Amino acid sequence: MPNVRKQKPSKRGAHSNIAALLEDVTVGKQQLRFGTGEKVFFQGTTADSIYFIQAGRIKITVVSAAGREAVLAMPGPRQFFGEGSLSGSPLRVSTAEALEPSTVFCIEKEAMMKALHDQPALSEEFVAQLLTRSIDLEEDLCDQLFNHSEKRLARVLLKLARLKQADLTVDVSAPALSHGTLADMVGTTRSRITYFMNRFRAKGLIDYSGRTLVIRSELLTDLLLHA
Repeated sequence: MPNVRKQKPSKRGAHSNIAALLEDVTVGKQQLRFGTGEKVFFQGTTADSIYFIQAGRIKITVVSAAGREAVLAMPGPRQFFGEGSLSGSPLRVSTAEALEPSTVFCIEKEAMMKALHDQPALSEEFVAQLLTRSIDLEEDLCDQLFNHSEKRLARVLLKLARLKQADLTVDVSAPALSHGTLADMVGTTRSRITYFMNRFRAKGLIDYSGRTLVIRSELLTDLLLHA
């Protein structure tokens, strides 16, 4: 049976506190490392665990029966993914792939359920993350329905910056994603992404340094506010 030690005092509001709370899970948890492009799990496989990102970034995708792929989320450090396993669904409804070298905790379903029951602070932080994820999905849907693809791309880039740093008033460096991946996230063609990225670069909204993308968050935010 999963073993959980005595709960530590809560530090509500600090996502980094989740990692400290997960230290109390001593059975049913293991640390895994994935290289860029490696799959953490596949759509249609058994859903028997949840994951917590210590470092790196994961792409969550789903493929339709017709073979069309869509990017659902790109969680980063101190975020969970694969939480659908806790809902009773026997199979994964999506695929998780490492976008960069990543280190994650794999926590068995029973161990996570017991930890949420025994640690109110962990449960509170977990629910807060799920609510944030739900709001993000709603905003993404509104983006797809009402906004031009250029504005959707700007919002995706700001989300990438937010994974790296909470303060969006400064320039943020992030590993550059392929234009194909960005096209899947924005819901447009790769050629349109290339056009807009070149346009953003010409305007000084982004820049490239090797394989690193520099996102000028304040300027991109102004673009969204005044578009």
